[in-house]
Amino acid sequence: MTQKVSEHFNRSEFACKCGCGFAAVDVELLSIAEMVRSFIGPFTPNSVCRCVKHNKDIGGAEHSKHLWGIAMDIPSKNPLRLFNYLNDKFSDKYGIGIYDWGVHIDVRLDGPKRWDRRSNSK
Repeated sequence: MTQKVSEHFNRSEFACKCGCGFAAVDVELLSIAEMVRSFIGPFTPNSVCRCVKHNKDIGGAEHSKHLWGIAMDIPSKNPLRLFNYLNDKFSDKYGIGIYDWGVHIDVRLDGPKRWDRRSNSK
């Protein structure tokens, strides 16, 4: 049986992809996931929780917020639209980054941070 953590998301969608069992669900991040779903429609996060080994194996940042289960990578066909939506909603907090595949958001407490890692952004 799949454990629901909200109306539209299951714990397994937040779990580390290596199968180690790390599947923390940050309440604030879950609220954002539901809000984003209302904006873009159904989606499955690319990544939420990552154990240290899996993060290293996929080339994640050494101090990635995924290591604490407070980050979500959201796939999008229109990343700029999603980035702008999240940036407008949370202009004074969180980490929000745009990529070719979609948008990263994390619920960091140390103030807002923004970045653009699209291949055509330069």
